[in-house]
Amino acid sequence: MGQLQLWLAILAGLSGIVAQEDLYRKVFIFRKDPSDAYVVLRPKLGQPLQNFTVCLRSYTDLTRPYSLFSYATKAQDNEILVLKPKPSEYRFYVGGKFVTFRVPEGHRDWEHICTSWESATGIAEFWLNGKPWPRKGLQRGYTVGAEAAILLGQEQDAFGGGFDVYNSFSGELSDVYLWDMGLSPDKMRAAYQSLRLPPSILGWRSLSYEVKGDVVVKPRLREALGP
Repeated sequence: MGQLQLWLAILAGLSGIVAQEDLYRKVFIFRKDPSDAYVVLRPKLGQPLQNFTVCLRSYTDLTRPYSLFSYATKAQDNEILVLKPKPSEYRFYVGGKFVTFRVPEGHRDWEHICTSWESATGIAEFWLNGKPWPRKGLQRGYTVGAEAAILLGQEQDAFGGGFDVYNSFSGELSDVYLWDMGLSPDKMRAAYQSLRLPPSILGWRSLSYEVKGDVVVKPRLREALGP
């Protein structure tokens, strides 16, 4: 590891320090349960969203509800929210309304999800471990605001705060991305396989973030990809 990479790694392990680095084969570890810790993401976001895709990978043994990705504006705290209320269900929110995707209960392994939405049709997509679920309708004609607080590990009930620690995440998060477009099926599968991806608003290979509380950046212990 070079001097610059070593310095970035040290910074990333200190709460409240803004870092930007390539997090390939690294994870955020949320160590406590329940927890008031979270990670703030700093996107390259200049205008409201008519379309978007969120992808991420998680690894946890939680059975209670937890939030993975929370995008709030001052007008709407659940502008975009990816929440897992129980082991057999994901909820995907846009503009305060949600659709539910029922999934097989995990086997204490990594889960990769992608969710996408387009305003023109209101179509919401959900992909789990590289496979699509039946599409659903959500908030047709809506526009997602641009001035946002984007957090990992907590659900915002107010702009940048209002947390319920019993909706907090505990475990490992990796491969977080946000695009201002809907990804094609090939790119959804590429995200699952950690292959080359189009330019993104938020990208794991060049992530600007700030750790708040007990979150540590460490190398991934094992390969996260499924068969």
